[in-house]
Amino acid sequence: MNMENKKEFSKKGKRDKQSLESLIRTEDAHTTKVYEELNWTGTFWEYVELLEQEPKIARNSYQRLYDMVMSHGINESEYCKRKYVRYKFFEGLGDVSIYGLEENLMEFMDTIKSASRHYGPERRVILLHGPVGSSKSTIVTALKKGLEAYSRTPDGKLYSFSWKTSDKDGNDVLVPCPMNEEPLKLLPDDIRETIISRMNDKLKESDYSLKLDGSLNPVNEFYYNQLMEKYKGDYRKVLDHVVVRRVVLSEKNRIGIGTFQPKDEKSQDATELTGDINYRKLAEYGSESDPRAFDFDGEFLVSNRGLIEFQEILKLQTEFLYDLLGATQEHRVKPRRFNQVPIDEVILGHTNNAEFEKLANNKFMEALRDRTIKIDIPYLLKISEEQKIYDHFYNESTVQKHIAPHTTYLAALFAVVSRLEESSKHDMSIIQKAKLYNGQSVHGFTDEHVKEMQEESPKEGLYGGVSARFVQNQFSNAIVNPRMGAKSLNPFMLFAQIREGLKSHSGFQNQDDRKSMMERLELVEKEYDRIVKREVQQALS
Repeated sequence: MNMENKKEFSKKGKRDKQSLESLIRTEDAHTTKVYEELNWTGTFWEYVELLEQEPKIARNSYQRLYDMVMSHGINESEYCKRKYVRYKFFEGLGDVSIYGLEENLMEFMDTIKSASRHYGPERRVILLHGPVGSSKSTIVTALKKGLEAYSRTPDGKLYSFSWKTSDKDGNDVLVPCPMNEEPLKLLPDDIRETIISRMNDKLKESDYSLKLDGSLNPVNEFYYNQLMEKYKGDYRKVLDHVVVRRVVLSEKNRIGIGTFQPKDEKSQDATELTGDINYRKLAEYGSESDPRAFDFDGEFLVSNRGLIEFQEILKLQTEFLYDLLGATQEHRVKPRRFNQVPIDEVILGHTNNAEFEKLANNKFMEALRDRTIKIDIPYLLKISEEQKIYDHFYNESTVQKHIAPHTTYLAALFAVVSRLEESSKHDMSIIQKAKLYNGQSVHGFTDEHVKEMQEESPKEGLYGGVSARFVQNQFSNAIVNPRMGAKSLNPFMLFAQIREGLKSHSGFQNQDDRKSMMERLELVEKEYDRIVKREVQQALS
């Protein structure tokens, strides 16, 4: 490198350094404004003014979840002469996108809508049921991420409050509400009911109404009673000690979104749901019945105003189910040594087929069955929707390999064919049935035949077949397998890898099932032969 080039290189390095430094140091007015909005604080009276303008701020968790999904918009489609609603929220979510399942997601959203109107489902556990790898946890993950993002928007904002008090040294301190409760709970019952009624009058254009349980949690009740005694029952002076603050939901920070996972009996107890005594604070306050010495950090309590997810809910021990029953039916949980605490949250659980069958056959679980709304989440039965999964994860930009034409289509075809039941129509092959379900034309059959087949096999997709996860595993193995070639991936390579995967797949009940699945793979291979012959004929002609 000559001297001139060295000087030019040195100047360029300084310019790059300056541009990066200026990029970091430059104050972004928009970022500052967003931070101020998300960390807004004000008096109780300022909060009431916000409610005058936007009564929806005080809506409950089901209403907020429903509005969040609907804020992304909908599309309507028709399949077999039946109209379907596609919720845009579940599409285009990056790594958590959900393909297909229109009918099942419609059922889920109908349940959420009904709950937001106080028709009954808000007092139930919404249970997503289906085989392993059918997108149950993906749906819940999408809802949690959606709520987090929605709470940061002007339409999704919600508020709680802190108490302005002093410590033992006389210093001013703010004590936040541990459950992020609605500030209107601080009003006396008659005043609160009048305000809620007035807000509902402004919401006539909406098809839901606001309701609010006025019971405070023990910490809020402690400070409220203490100040009421100080001010001789003048609640307006008590409200002067309230600082209202905006709340941003966050699973990471355990604000409004919680997740509960079953563990073994020795390492888990019910306090993980309802909180426990903080023994360090106990030394300061001296009594286990003092709410300030209690950590209200159980999953039910931190999930207030948002959503709680129960992973593999039916594997819970009996003592956890008791808390779950009260939380669903009465919307209350009971921390140790305190009265029942009201909660406002969507309770979502998911489970697989084997665990659900145990629930159905267990007479001791009748109370839970009665408080459960089951929504089936089956495997996809449309080739085009299944293909979107593989196109999303396996394309030339993500795997740096050439993906031969028809590879993802045939992977989707095999996945769907593995899940279908044989039709009673002897002149229909399993490949033809898959094509019909996909909306493709098959000579001699119409949409009416599709309806008949669906009615004939109502559990199709819920039991049997391989998951998209299994096919993804075979895709990834074929991509990195050195014996398959280093530059491309074609259907023959994928078929070979799937055959190897089926030999060790643990999802078969017996060897006959494994043999049947191998035969279906051969049918897909023959379909590929037919596709190739047709394309060669078209090319020659």
